[in-house]
Amino acid sequence: MSDHDDLLSRAWKQREETLYPSLLGALGPGIHPLDPALFSAVFGQDDIDPRWLHIGVFECPPSPTRAGWAYVSSGLSNPWEATEADPDDVSGLGMEFLLQTRERAPWAMTLVQRFCAYQLLLAAGRMGDHAPLDLWDRMRIGSPIDHADSVLQALVFAPAHHLGDVQRLHSGQFRFLQLIPLTLDEHAFGQQHDFACVVDQLQAANAAPVIDAGRRGIVLQPPG
Repeated sequence: MSDHDDLLSRAWKQREETLYPSLLGALGPGIHPLDPALFSAVFGQDDIDPRWLHIGVFECPPSPTRAGWAYVSSGLSNPWEATEADPDDVSGLGMEFLLQTRERAPWAMTLVQRFCAYQLLLAAGRMGDHAPLDLWDRMRIGSPIDHADSVLQALVFAPAHHLGDVQRLHSGQFRFLQLIPLTLDEHAFGQQHDFACVVDQLQAANAAPVIDAGRRGIVLQPPG
């Protein structure tokens, strides 16, 4: 095994067998890998890097220390290109996605998988000049988050402070980009004021970071 393969294997094992269980508890029955059809049907991309299909999402059930379900990506922080360990550098894309829900939610699995694929395509330069998603990026989704009747139709990528701002692997560092779904009014408020203020007020109202797709909109107050 080459030094590169050894680093990749050790970082991968550390993330899934040590780090994630320590943060999230049981990871469920196994990972749900990305499917080639996701890239072709959603993004019109038939030419895909085979490494992308080793990336997936865990569906983590509630644990004694964590309420609700957690949908967490694994593999975006893989050090595919690294040849030497550098604890001060980023590992892979330097991030993983996280979405927490009150109930088991198939829509959450689908959403995190789609953003994994989108992030990979962004990083590969397949989506024009758009940079990869980062903390505090936000967007309107264009439809209910649960593909049904939810009023949550936008989201912001917020830090997962409760899990620690920076996660460390043998291969370097990464951060969680936590998906916080919003109503369109909450999204507009964040554009006018500050999205950190939005997330703080949602947390105070027990509407984040654990998401209920059926919640109503929160009346937000301007900062200061």
